[in-house]
Amino acid sequence: MSKKIIGYTTGVYDMFHIGHLHLLKKAKNRCDHLIVGISTDELVQSYKGKTPIIPFEHRLEIVSSLKFVDEVIAVTHRDKFQSFLDIGYDVLFVGDDWKNSDVFNTLESQIQPYQARIEYFPYTKEVSSTKFREILQDIYDTELLAK
Repeated sequence: MSKKIIGYTTGVYDMFHIGHLHLLKKAKNRCDHLIVGISTDELVQSYKGKTPIIPFEHRLEIVSSLKFVDEVIAVTHRDKFQSFLDIGYDVLFVGDDWKNSDVFNTLESQIQPYQARIEYFPYTKEVSSTKFREILQDIYDTELLAK
């Protein structure tokens, strides 16, 4: 009997979009059990200086309802190696926009002795929650000026 492969990915998942969906589907196809970490509102506020538009509880419910997501956890810190130790995943799925970054190069060297690895997926450049936020802000600003 072969070992079940535990996969993990993490994100804010604000304004859930097709890029999120594709990443999660692809991740599930590469593991037996997919755990998704969702950043809490407080964590996002602490490093982005802004609160997600969609509240944490709603983002948690949206992602939890997907048939290819096996488990969802709250992410309350940004220590990638501690997350590995806490979860014990075999493979971490990350967008390739992080490839060769100091954070993930360090993490790769930290988890390699445990036979864990990072798999990078193509980043969906056409859609992002940041772009959606900018569009909404532009609409709001335009409506505000029209008043």
